[in-house]
Amino acid sequence: MNTLVCTEPGTFAYHTRPQPVPQPGEVLLRIRRIGICGTDLHAYEGTQPFFSYPRVLGHELAADVVAAVPGFAAGEAVTLIPYLNCGTCVACRAGKPNCCVHMQVCGVHVDGGMAEYFTVPVAALVPGQGLGHDELALVEPLAIGAHGVRRAAVQPGEWVLVVGAGPIGLGIMEFARIAGAHVIALDVNEQRLAFCRAHLGVAHTLNARSADVAGQLAALTGGDMPTVVIDATGSLGAINQGFSYLAHGGRYVLVGLQKGEISFSHPEFHKREATLLSSRNATRQDFEHVIASMKAGLVRPTTYITHRVPFGQVPAEFDSWLDPATGVIKAMVELG
Repeated sequence: MNTLVCTEPGTFAYHTRPQPVPQPGEVLLRIRRIGICGTDLHAYEGTQPFFSYPRVLGHELAADVVAAVPGFAAGEAVTLIPYLNCGTCVACRAGKPNCCVHMQVCGVHVDGGMAEYFTVPVAALVPGQGLGHDELALVEPLAIGAHGVRRAAVQPGEWVLVVGAGPIGLGIMEFARIAGAHVIALDVNEQRLAFCRAHLGVAHTLNARSADVAGQLAALTGGDMPTVVIDATGSLGAINQGFSYLAHGGRYVLVGLQKGEISFSHPEFHKREATLLSSRNATRQDFEHVIASMKAGLVRPTTYITHRVPFGQVPAEFDSWLDPATGVIKAMVELG
């Protein structure tokens, strides 16, 4: 089978490998769609903190089951939870497999699904429930956003500032809206802010490079500032700046990830009695929430797909997806 390997930062190569043979408790999948996310882009750039080379990328996957396994028919369209957890560590025992001590994320710690066939534990499968391959490949990134909103415990009527209007940020905006919040999008890219207005119905968008962002936020929120700030940039500067946008008593959730150390004024944070949270991956509960929201028409994920490419042309296109000028929101790799 054909497999695409990121051999080192900035380099892809196709390798021919034997079709994998599922072991007991595993299932063989025929990959149909691979969504390209920030983790893939950062891995290609060499800036992903949990990454080693060579590595097969790909964790936003839609696939067909090759041979029936308990609970799934041959040919059934599925997605999967790509976070392989140990099941026994302190986090797993507490019902938080998404932050397992021994986490192995497909396409990051272990090889992912950028191949024609892929095996995973049957327990990782998520039924497609009639959704198409495009939709199923977008469940995982949307689940990341849904999990961040759940971590923030967003309440109806709250002002939620989402910093970063990439695919993960868009998912956060969607599920904050579904939770009943007033959403504000903040980004440096006017194209992406326009996308938020046109496709997500986000009424309040701010350019992070404009003068007095804090003042604009205060004006929007009646002087209170957002009670929830969620970072989806992974930018050190944006993360550090986000502390100044938080209301007294507010919650700051870091979904974006970067390699360095964050810094903030302890007195300013302390006087707010603020809460700082990280949000890692997602749980089956989040995946199910996303699928239910898609089926109910609350989220239209295929509007996010701005670029499509056949599997055999990924290396020729990948560099362009690093350039914001191309207007990429979600690139989708197609197989079969």
